Amino acid sequence: MYIISVNYTSSLERIDSLLAEHIAFLKVHYEKKVFIASGRKVPRTGGVILARAKNRAELDAIIEQDPFFMHGVATYKVTEFLPTMALPEFADLKEP
Repeated sequence: MYIISVNYTSSLERIDSLLAEHIAFLKVHYEKKVFIASGRKVPRTGGVILARAKNRAELDAIIEQDPFFMHGVATYKVTEFLPTMALPEFADLKEP
């Protein structure tokens, strides 16, 4: 599993102009069951995406499709982690 920390490098006005495209990008990867959860940081300096990709190369290729990445308005920090504990409702997120 991966935590993607998105940090804006442009004005919120520029971010907002790309937001509909970014949301469409997110929806595609939710439908593919790669993205698990996402949302804005508080304060609004970026966002966080929880993802489950086959490997880091696949995830990097997905990130490169994000309009925020394509237009250079954000940077991305990816952290891989292996969930070993979870609430019963999220047991399927645990690594074997």
